[in-house]
Amino acid sequence: MTIYALSTPPGRGAIAIIRLSGSHTQKIVEELTGKASPEPRQAALRVLSDPETGEPIDSGLVLFFQAPHSYTSEDMAELHIHGGVAIVDCILEVLSRFKELRPAEPGEFTRLAVLNGRMDLTQAEAVADMIDAETVAQQKQAFRQMQGALGELYEGWRQKLALSLAHLEADIEFADEDLPGGIGQAVLGEVAILKDEIAAHILDDRGRALRHGVEIAIIGAPNVGKSSVLNYLAGREAAIVSARAGTTRDVVEVSLTLGGVPAVLADTAGIREAGDEIEREGVRRALKRATEADIRLHVTAFGEPAQEDEVRFQEGDIYVVNKQDLGTTPRPSGLLAADFYEISVETGAGMPALIAALNTRVQENFGLAERPALTRTRHRNALQEGGVALKRGLERASSGVELELVAEDLRLAMREIGRITGAVDVESLLDIVFRDFCIGK
Repeated sequence: MTIYALSTPPGRGAIAIIRLSGSHTQKIVEELTGKASPEPRQAALRVLSDPETGEPIDSGLVLFFQAPHSYTSEDMAELHIHGGVAIVDCILEVLSRFKELRPAEPGEFTRLAVLNGRMDLTQAEAVADMIDAETVAQQKQAFRQMQGALGELYEGWRQKLALSLAHLEADIEFADEDLPGGIGQAVLGEVAILKDEIAAHILDDRGRALRHGVEIAIIGAPNVGKSSVLNYLAGREAAIVSARAGTTRDVVEVSLTLGGVPAVLADTAGIREAGDEIEREGVRRALKRATEADIRLHVTAFGEPAQEDEVRFQEGDIYVVNKQDLGTTPRPSGLLAADFYEISVETGAGMPALIAALNTRVQENFGLAERPALTRTRHRNALQEGGVALKRGLERASSGVELELVAEDLRLAMREIGRITGAVDVESLLDIVFRDFCIGK
């Protein structure tokens, strides 16, 4: 069966693109145009008509891609037509009358590319990330992944495990043969190194932060100017500002870009001994959000008594003293100058330095790195399972357990890593990977 879909956003536009893929593509194109299909990869101007009535519908560019040299590895065509709603609807209606055609499902073109070996699952996921990218850093990360950087990393690990497993099984199967002594035990050192590499990769949160946004929580006592800081950074009045303590009862979020990286700035309820039930819930949510955040802005104000934060200051956090127009506040002992900023939201003093520090902090800790980063929960879960199997195998080997059990742990780890790229169990993962794709891609 051949599939078709509108691959550009629906609605009025200058140009619309309709895609076809499958064995009947060339025949359909010739029936629509009344001419032989264009030479592969060469655009040709054609009049598109209704084959039943001969009534012309539109003129546009037609491209034909011959298998296997296409996005799906099947015969493909693209119809570049005028983007009027009536024109698009008319051509889609004509295509629906061909018995050899059916509408494509979400992500089906990319799904075919995976099934036909054109790309692996990590590259397919990167296609969706490219479409969803809103910042330059997101686009760069998705493009690198689409080019195969992440898939190559995981496949390299899988191949290393395959080689180690082969040596281990050779030691098991041919124990009585004239093989180099301890060939299986010798590879366990390499397995330990690989286990540490995987663990470090899991801890690197750059990929997740780039896809979903760095979580920054503004925390502190009531009435120190947390909401004012949020509004200044957001460039608008996102949170209610009042001299009355406890105005913010829930978490107020603002999305922005810092250092080219998407960020979610969250203003939280003032942390104090809360009075009523609503305020207690606000404080509970504030503490939870602060604990989960990637970066915390600990905000206090001039003249406020020093207090022990319920959320402990961590590396990467920033300590902010507001209302510096009223006076100077000494930097707390043990706090680096790069972590301490005096500001006045009222006058704007110190805010450029704070914004520059936030940009630098986010870029350094969560910006694009040279090494491919973990990007999806699916990858994380598989790597964690693989890491558990490797850890168990190494512990068994060190305690003198039979090598057969160690080999089984390596096999399990190799299988989990292979599931990320689709080297194994690709069919069972397709629905998970493509459930959020748009139609036409």
